[in-house]
Amino acid sequence: MKNRLFSIIALTGIIAALITGCTPKTQQTPLLKIAVIPVLDTMPLYVAQQEGLFEKNGVQVELIPVASGPERDQIIAAGGADGMINEIVSVMFFNKETPTVQAVRYARAATSGSPLFRILAGKDSGIASAADLKGVPIGVSDGTVIAYLTDRLLQAEGFAPGEIQTVSVPSITDRVALLGNGQLQAATLPDPLASLQMQQGAVDILDDTSHPEYSFSVYSFRKAIINDNPQAVKGFLKAIEEAVALINANGNQYRPLMIEQKLLPPPLAESFDVPQFITAGVPSEAQFSDALAWAQEKGLLTVDVNYADCVNASLLP
Repeated sequence: MKNRLFSIIALTGIIAALITGCTPKTQQTPLLKIAVIPVLDTMPLYVAQQEGLFEKNGVQVELIPVASGPERDQIIAAGGADGMINEIVSVMFFNKETPTVQAVRYARAATSGSPLFRILAGKDSGIASAADLKGVPIGVSDGTVIAYLTDRLLQAEGFAPGEIQTVSVPSITDRVALLGNGQLQAATLPDPLASLQMQQGAVDILDDTSHPEYSFSVYSFRKAIINDNPQAVKGFLKAIEEAVALINANGNQYRPLMIEQKLLPPPLAESFDVPQFITAGVPSEAQFSDALAWAQEKGLLTVDVNYADCVNASLLP
């Protein structure tokens, strides 16, 4: 009897072991770390996080706050983050020697009715028109879409190269402070910070609604992440698309979230209309080529960079 009982127990253990061995292990949800600057472009990230859209689409996302473009790029280069919101020129810099980063989607783009950036003059600067900006140092972040856009907007106004003067202030917070206290006569700033400065007396001289083709940001990922886990990036982009749909349907419902994440200054809580966000797509070859030409004219790039190495539309939902 004892032998029979022992045999049953042993058999049960063997069956249990076989079942356990044959059962697939639960795969851990992939984690993507995203470096984020405190700008409105990041709003879909926070909405997706709040609404559980990343988890719904099979990916975990950790948002890593950074103060400036250079800091963001350093973190990406060191492997401290997997993705970011940046601009196409930044992608080119990463890829000047070997393809390491790819833009996988627009993040935000200017439209004829909604600017991303404005060139503002300080309230006591005496600058009232674009012509008054000739020879005036304008605060920008060198090597970014802000510097590129500032040049293109002023060139469209007929400025000669020698009439465009800029000064690099990488931190958006510092640029706002310097414009506000008069240490900068002019600066290029993103909305809604630009709208807040206008509320406080700054003058809107030029914005990108007149040339929206130059003004856009992108979601970019390290190519190693795209190669190793494309499904995670696809899940991320699916969540972003769902977040954009929610914002475009009723963006103003997320004003409290925007204030909490410092994307919307509290004084604009009631007056700022959340803009429409661009739906799935990537920069065109024409947009890429113009930005590349600018970077080469500026001496920021001395080599040609391939569009296909920098832009990848295959992961879009």
